[in-house]
Amino acid sequence: MNPSQLQLDPLSAQQSLALPGCWLIDVREAHEVARAGFDLPNVIHLPLSELQQRHAELPRNADLILACAAGGRSMQALQFLLHQGHTKVRNLAGGIGAWNSHGLPVRRS
Repeated sequence: MNPSQLQLDPLSAQQSLALPGCWLIDVREAHEVARAGFDLPNVIHLPLSELQQRHAELPRNADLILACAAGGRSMQALQFLLHQGHTKVRNLAGGIGAWNSHGLPVRRS
């Protein structure tokens, strides 16, 4: 798959997340999520630091959109999941920063 096909802009991600069976996987650490989180019902928080041990918890038959602060760590997570046999994975380009700059729902503490 072409690397550009693995990237989703925030508005495309929001459209995908409105569909059943699509999950946003937030790979940021807990202290980052505590400051600002994606305000969506279908978010799974799984920090990149725990992904190797816990990736089996992720649904295999679902569309997964990986997200972090700016897109780098989520791309690492995406590459890892591809190597684990996940096929329906994409990266939120620009992370929560880009999501927020588009005025999409963010929960702040």
